[in-house]
Amino acid sequence: QVQLVESGGGLVQPGGSLRLSCVASGFSVDSYTFAWYRQVPGMEREGVACISVGRDGSIYYKYTLKGRFTISRSTAENTVYLQIDNLTPEDTAVYYCAADSYCLREGPRGGTYWGQGTQVSVAS
Repeated sequence: QVQLVESGGGLVQPGGSLRLSCVASGFSVDSYTFAWYRQVPGMEREGVACISVGRDGSIYYKYTLKGRFTISRSTAENTVYLQIDNLTPEDTAVYYCAADSYCLREGPRGGTYWGQGTQVSVAS
């Protein structure tokens, strides 16, 4: 059974950091292109970052977020990570990981498999 489970969200102060995890089961994280998205209630889902399938997978970020977000993949842990540094209140959202996405230069698109999301809240 294919499953993605996100974790690592929480309440942090502005300027802090978080590392979100997306643990895959039922398949290897090397098998698909992975992506991270975020969504604020009432707003459209926003693609954050993606990492293409393969050992030397290409990585792309939404251009407005480049520099503070880092996506990575661990085959040994079958997990995809999203490191977020220098968090701002505008980063508050539910963060989702997705597998079998398209990884474009301007950021990720779509996904076949989705996790349930993890809440990130940034406030003083």
